[in-house]
Amino acid sequence: MVSPDAMLKRSNTALLLSAVFRLGGSAVVAFMFIWTIWSSFNPFIPTPSQTSHTNLRRHDTTERNFYDDPTLSYALGSSPPMKGWDEKRQEWLKQHPSFAAGAPTRIIMVTGSQPGPCKSPIGDHLLLKLFKNKVDYCRRHGIDIFYNNALLHPQMFSFWAKTAAVRAAMLAHPEAEWIWWVDSDAAFTDMDFLPPLPRYHRHNMVVHGWAHLLREKHTWTGINAGVFLLRNSQWALDFLEVWASMGPQSPDYAKWGQTLSTVFKDKIFPESDDQSGLIYLYLREKWGEKIYVEDEYYFEGYWLEIVPTIENITARYTEIERNVGALRRRHAEKVSEGYARVWEEQLKGKEGLRRPFVTHFTGCQPCTGNHNQMYSGDSCSNAMIKALAFADNQVLRNYGFMHPDLHDPSIVIPLPFDYPA
Repeated sequence: MVSPDAMLKRSNTALLLSAVFRLGGSAVVAFMFIWTIWSSFNPFIPTPSQTSHTNLRRHDTTERNFYDDPTLSYALGSSPPMKGWDEKRQEWLKQHPSFAAGAPTRIIMVTGSQPGPCKSPIGDHLLLKLFKNKVDYCRRHGIDIFYNNALLHPQMFSFWAKTAAVRAAMLAHPEAEWIWWVDSDAAFTDMDFLPPLPRYHRHNMVVHGWAHLLREKHTWTGINAGVFLLRNSQWALDFLEVWASMGPQSPDYAKWGQTLSTVFKDKIFPESDDQSGLIYLYLREKWGEKIYVEDEYYFEGYWLEIVPTIENITARYTEIERNVGALRRRHAEKVSEGYARVWEEQLKGKEGLRRPFVTHFTGCQPCTGNHNQMYSGDSCSNAMIKALAFADNQVLRNYGFMHPDLHDPSIVIPLPFDYPA
C-alpha cells in the first residue's frame, strides 16, 4: 500500500513536470513563430521543410554571379555582347550544386506561337493539341518546357522570332546543356525515343537534313530549321547573333535576300529566311564545323511522307507487343523509360519499323489556315489530327485508354487487361 507521503511526492513531481512541458512547448511555439517570420524575409535561408535535395533547387545563392551584372541583356543584338558564357555557366553551376548532377544531358524545350488569336477557325484548337503533345513528351522524359507567345524582338516576326526566344532561354536556364527548339507545327510521334546526345558531344548544334545533298547541290531544302538542338554555349550565342543578322531587323536584310537567292537556285521566294540562312552558314562559314546534320532517324520528318504510313506502323508495333509479354504489362507513367528500353531491344536492327520521331507539318500553317498549294487545307488539318491521335495513344496507354479511330480523337475506349494479347 502507498503511503500518503509518497503520493504527495508523486503529485508534486507530476505538477513540476507538467509545468516544464508547458514552458518548453511555449518556447517551441514561440521559436517556430519567430523562425517563420524571419525566414519569410530572408529568401536565401531554407526553412526546415526546404532542406531536401529537391527543395534546395528552389533557392538562389547570395553569391554574386552574371545575373548581378547591370549590363546583362537577354535581347539579341545587345551591347555589350555576352562574352565568357561557358565560364559563367560553370561558375553558376558551382554555386548551385544541386543542379550539377545530370547537367551535361539536361534539356529545356522552347516552342511558341503568335501573340494574338488565330485567323483559322480551328487554328487555336490545333495549336493547343500540338502544345499538349509537346508537354506530354516533356513530362515523360523530365524535360522543362518554355512556351513563348510574345515577340521578344518586335522586328523579328514569323520564323525569325525563334532566335530571340532561344537566346533568352539560354540565359534564363544556365542549368541546361541543350536548348531544343521545336516549331509549333511539329509533333512528337514517338513518345519513347530520346535524341542520342552522346553522338553530338563534339558539336554545338543538331539539325535534320542530308549533308551530302547540301554539299553536292547547295539546295535550299537540305536542312529544315523548324527543329534543332543548340548547346548552351558561347558558340551558340555568337551563332545566334550572326544568324539573326540576316533577319528583318538588320539593315542588310534585303542584301541577304539577294545573296541567298543567288546561292540557292531552288529558293522559292526572294526574302532572307531562317532556313536558307542556316544552310548558308553551314556551307560557307566556319559554323558548319560544329553543326551535326542528322539523317539516321526522323529528327524531324516531312508529314506528307509519314502520315500515310501510320496504320502500318501501328500494326507492326501491335504485333511486337503480342509476342513480348513485358511490353504488355501495365505500369506507372513515371517508369515508362524502362519499358522504352525494352522497345529499343525489340527494334534493334529494324530501323524501318520504328515510329517517326518528330513529324513536321511543313507547308501547313495551322493558325492562319494558309498552306502550300501542293495540297488542301483540309489535308493539313486532317493529317495533324491523325498524327496527334497516334501520339496520344502512346500517352493514354499508361492511363488505360486509347483512341480506336485516329480520325476521331473525341472517342476513347478502356483497354482490357494484357492488351493486345
